[in-house]
Amino acid sequence: MTKTILITGCSSGIGYDAAHGLAKRGWRVFATCRSNADCERLRGEGLESFVLDYADPASVTAGVAETLERTGGTLDALYNNGAFAVPGAVEDLPRDALADIFNTNVFGYHDLTAQIIPVMRAQGHGRIINCSSVLGLVPMKWRGAYVATKFALEGLTDTLRIEMADTNIDIITVEPGPITSDIRANSIPHFERWIDWKNSPRAAQYESGLLKRLYTDNGPDTFELAAKAVTDKLIHALESPRPKPRYYVTTPTYIMGLARRILPTRALDWMINKA
Repeated sequence: MTKTILITGCSSGIGYDAAHGLAKRGWRVFATCRSNADCERLRGEGLESFVLDYADPASVTAGVAETLERTGGTLDALYNNGAFAVPGAVEDLPRDALADIFNTNVFGYHDLTAQIIPVMRAQGHGRIINCSSVLGLVPMKWRGAYVATKFALEGLTDTLRIEMADTNIDIITVEPGPITSDIRANSIPHFERWIDWKNSPRAAQYESGLLKRLYTDNGPDTFELAAKAVTDKLIHALESPRPKPRYYVTTPTYIMGLARRILPTRALDWMINKA
């Protein structure tokens, strides 16, 4: 029988590549996006697509209902992928900015997962894969809001994996490093909405660093890989008889995963500051 998977954040980047890559392998993919315009584009490309917006609880519930209506009440796999960033120094982050990003990157993941687990319990199997980041392993400057959500996601996912060990539901984390995507460009409206950088004590640092990174196209980051690198790991997580609990993607993720285990905190801080 055809395997089914619900994927979020499919308008571009990791989710887009995963949706097309799995469809080519014979999976029945429900490729969701936040906007109907993106869903229409994906439907034009031959995918089954409908709206699911993590930030809107009603949209999450509707997305689950739409999925189950199409499958007759079952779902083999969930890939929680959609997320966004709010660049800026931690001291410049308003409380509402953190609430906004957590609402999508953490609470939305949790809400969708919690609604899918009963389906997988009833059918006796399932796989839930959460897309974290190298920034779920170590922090980096100017990325505090995103780092905080990914650290929280790591904790929730690890706990859920331990709790679900007595079921046939596998809980898996995928941790990309630098991957070609639109996340940097998509973060600009959030930066402009929340960060009053001109009145920050770090205004000069914004001008010499973060603003150039956000508004100037300097090409790929060091070690950056195409989104297919994530899809390849996702395929193993979905199709292996015994999937790994954690999949690293890109050289920096392997390096940082090792460094955080073996280096003292000050040495790790120094290494990250040099990256």
